[in-house]
Amino acid sequence: MENFKEEFKVKSEEVISKVKELLHEGNVRKLIIKDTEGKVYLEIPVTFGVIGAMLAPWLAAVGAVAAMVADLKIEVIRTEDPEPPKPADPPENKS
Repeated sequence: MENFKEEFKVKSEEVISKVKELLHEGNVRKLIIKDTEGKVYLEIPVTFGVIGAMLAPWLAAVGAVAAMVADLKIEVIRTEDPEPPKPADPPENKS
């Protein structure tokens, strides 16, 4: 499985909701919160087992960073989902 990166620019008030949205997508391996100049504030390793109470401290840290910086970037490292198999062509009806 290959990894690929995406980057999202967000305002400080949107950071927590964007992080939650990304985590619910399921193929995220790591989130990196940084300012628009590239200074990294927080790296969040994401495993398949991260849920509920384990996520709360990370979200609190994201909120603290968002309170300090107006504009942020969220870099998302994802695992590439394998392409789903294509459906077989239906047999031709030769009647």
